[in-house]
Amino acid sequence: MINKVSHIGIAVNSIDAMLKLYTESLGLKLQEIEILAEQKVRTAIIPVGESKIELLESTDPEGPIAKFIEKRGEGLHHIALEVSDLRSALGDLKQKNIPLIDLEPRRGVENTSIAFLHPKESKVLLELVEAKK
Repeated sequence: MINKVSHIGIAVNSIDAMLKLYTESLGLKLQEIEILAEQKVRTAIIPVGESKIELLESTDPEGPIAKFIEKRGEGLHHIALEVSDLRSALGDLKQKNIPLIDLEPRRGVENTSIAFLHPKESKVLLELVEAKK
């Protein structure tokens, strides 16, 4: 079901402020910045080998990332796992009574489909990602 770690999501107050660390200090390259208006988030994708770091900045003070930072501070938001068939993976998890945040896939960055598992079971927010074919 799981192919690899797709990316690690990190909630930040300012992508622009954090990019200096990742690009200048660590020597990584910014791949792209994308806004998902429906999720009230601006993202920066930074490839690291076969995986990526995804910086997440809220575009709205009432958005989920802003609320996350308000409650927990900046830092690890989620771990994303790549799957080949997201609908099938969600069906399997539902049958196993794994708590899901998303019962149906939704649009993610980089033209992907995504769904989140509730952290109650895994103790960290897990995101399943399927690349568009």
